[in-house]
Amino acid sequence: MILAAALDLDGTIIGAGETISPAVHEAISRLANRMPVFIATGREPADVLRYSKELGLTTPQVSDGGANILDPVQGVSVWTAPLGPKNAEAVVTKLREMGSAFVATHASGTASTFDGVPNWDLIRVSALDLDEAVADALAENFRGNKDMHVIKAVLPYNGLWAVDFTLAGVDKATGVSRVGKTLGVDPANMVAAGDSYNDLPMLMACGFGIAMGNAPEELKAIADFVAPTVEKDGLAIAINDYVLPQL
Repeated sequence: MILAAALDLDGTIIGAGETISPAVHEAISRLANRMPVFIATGREPADVLRYSKELGLTTPQVSDGGANILDPVQGVSVWTAPLGPKNAEAVVTKLREMGSAFVATHASGTASTFDGVPNWDLIRVSALDLDEAVADALAENFRGNKDMHVIKAVLPYNGLWAVDFTLAGVDKATGVSRVGKTLGVDPANMVAAGDSYNDLPMLMACGFGIAMGNAPEELKAIADFVAPTVEKDGLAIAINDYVLPQL
């Protein structure tokens, strides 16, 4: 039985234009009238709060790849799993050497310049706008660090890649589980929808999985339903044709 829904943002709710289509908006609203619905994304809190407000969602929301749980009504963080100063400094120093664009979430907001990083008490760091080969090399560089979870994700707004760094053991499945505890809903009774590698843990943790048509084959292979691409309002079709008929 599906009792809650966890939805990725980029490539799932929104596409390259970073807007929610009328069909997707209507489908999510219809679903939210039946159950708790929350965004689960690698993006920073401000984006999650903006889109959750647009969708009228009041359930706790997941940002920063599962490392940050937000109260969308109050607009505040209610739980975090910090990356840790040693890890944060190692990642940011490497990105500085590479000259990579990045975003880092901290207690007071986000930083996207090296001088803007207030201290090493960061929640999540994401390297942005990388060619896939560079993203793979960056992820491999930190693969031996057992204190961090490192995963790549495609950026649908430009087709390039991000590499997300969170505390070891912290991923979207972690965020889904934390929200589930608040709701009193086991992930086995949740449906999750996503389109990239960072959605794998979430789809594996949830009882029902939706992979977008633009998702890699690894995600489609474990999904219960493969939707059309985000450009074809795939999430709306998944909600209308797969989720709602099961309720």
